[in-house]
Amino acid sequence: MMLSLLQAFYWFDEGLQANITARGWEKRTRAQSLALANIAAGVHRSSQLARNLGVSRQAMSQMIQQLEGMGLINVSADPSDGRAQIITFTEDSTARQDAALDVMEALEKALGERLGAELVTALREALSKDWGAPPVFDTKREEDAAF
Repeated sequence: MMLSLLQAFYWFDEGLQANITARGWEKRTRAQSLALANIAAGVHRSSQLARNLGVSRQAMSQMIQQLEGMGLINVSADPSDGRAQIITFTEDSTARQDAALDVMEALEKALGERLGAELVTALREALSKDWGAPPVFDTKREEDAAF
């Protein structure tokens, strides 16, 4: 299932990038797309973005500088923690965000036409449920237990 979810993400991201560039906006890398999606989902600290993307803080810092240079995000000091920064979208990026949301809605509609609206609705519902923390299984084999 994990590989299927990954392939589904790729489908959406490739569709998003193709449609965004067709509208005249600059294409983003997959890592940038993931970072922007995380910010849109409410992740506003670079350390959490780095954890979510599985990259080093240094790599995340470089990406944040790139996105800031593109005028997509603002980086400001966190008033509650002087060591941390808060990352938010710029007002200038609103049009790009709106375009991305329009494309995502159109992609979901197209998926519904291809797979059936009921299946897409069920998928959306399943993915939006709280799955809880991932379980950790005892992976000891019986032979290992004999030692």
